[in-house]
Amino acid sequence: MATKEIPYKIYLEENEIPKQWYNVRADMKNKPAPLLNPATNKPCTLEDLEKVFCTELAKQELNDTDAWIDIPQEILDFYKMYRPAPLVRAYCLEKELDTPAHIYYKFEGNNTSGSHKLNSAIAQAYYAKQQGLKGVTTETGAGQWGTALSMACSYFDLDCQVYMVKVSYEQKPFRREVMRTYGAKVTPSPSMETEVGRKINREFPGTTGSLGCAISEAVEAATKQEGYRYVLGSVLSQVLLHQTVIGLETKAALDKYDIVPDIIIGCAGGGSNLGGLISPFAGEMLRGEKKYQIIAVEPMSCPSLTRGRYVYDFCDTGKVCPLAKMYTLGSGYIPAPNHAGGLRYHGMSSIVSQLYDDGYLEARSVKQTDVFEAAQKFARVEGILPAPESSHAIKVAIDEAMKCKETGEEKNIVFGLTGTGYFDMVAYQKFNDGLMEDYCPTDEEIAASLAKCPKV
Repeated sequence: MATKEIPYKIYLEENEIPKQWYNVRADMKNKPAPLLNPATNKPCTLEDLEKVFCTELAKQELNDTDAWIDIPQEILDFYKMYRPAPLVRAYCLEKELDTPAHIYYKFEGNNTSGSHKLNSAIAQAYYAKQQGLKGVTTETGAGQWGTALSMACSYFDLDCQVYMVKVSYEQKPFRREVMRTYGAKVTPSPSMETEVGRKINREFPGTTGSLGCAISEAVEAATKQEGYRYVLGSVLSQVLLHQTVIGLETKAALDKYDIVPDIIIGCAGGGSNLGGLISPFAGEMLRGEKKYQIIAVEPMSCPSLTRGRYVYDFCDTGKVCPLAKMYTLGSGYIPAPNHAGGLRYHGMSSIVSQLYDDGYLEARSVKQTDVFEAAQKFARVEGILPAPESSHAIKVAIDEAMKCKETGEEKNIVFGLTGTGYFDMVAYQKFNDGLMEDYCPTDEEIAASLAKCPKV
């Protein structure tokens, strides 16, 4: 337990921003299964991946041996605009809950994109610029990733083309306009601009889209334009690698006050922010140095860890991307359109999936009305309006704090507050008006989707 008086906000100095990303795969005895080329079912080579991704990012994707990868100085200089991010002691929430637990959150919303996504966006834009590319294409769900990438591309004078999940495009017009302000072209997905978009619209008339659909369109757009590559905001190991600045800063701040976390909680969609937060702690567990309780929290409407299957599956609905072994609901799974958060991806990071399968973390799925109730409670006492995605972690952090109230244990609970919810007011309006619904897919729906997974 901590012995020093803990301030509300624990800040690191500018020179304490991590100079290297931590590659947790280097410490994993069971490495994540390799990506497979869908045409051959053989492990993807650098030559396979660099047709779609920047060469340096493709190398990072394949690197499961180097524990530490240097962060280029130009990326570090950009990080200094909004990093290091504070680790906050939630004293007011603790008082409201009347719990003996000590609650901390790592706040990643103090930049214009409003989320952690900028940590990887600036890295991917940097490598694209270094390669001499004209621009990049991508997908975005709730819009945080597209916003972050548009900012990063603007900084490096790169063209940015964003395929935004249609339901979010319609529900979150202001985030769309931030992207356009930074120079990005934003297209609702599935669109009629790509072959795969037209195919999905034929097969699913009136669909509100999914991240899997948008990924397919973005990949096609990248491969059909000279001087372009595709970049992804989550799921891939390269993205999780960049997000380890979150966990490294969190651990450094905790160490500064001799705080040892008992429970570490993160929301889980594709897995990059969760993986980034937990990687340094999971590394200690993998090396046999420490033991933590790590909890991944996902929406009940898109429960890849808690109800999915650990198999090879396509990363996208159009089945043009490599196959990844992951916990998945099937690449054709499209979450209910009334789901308010951005955690709408059908699968989970291969790294997170392997750690989960090996028992290093647990997973819980939660109802979105419970998530927004927790978000409201947090906002009223902590002064930050949290993103719906982040609020999944808040919900379970509160649950764990209330268990401590019952048992009298003074556990240290750390969760990731991945971003702010100021562009998510349609969802908050539905909750406040009592119009928000909970959706839980049936076993039959999930089974039907999983039945279409490739036989590898």
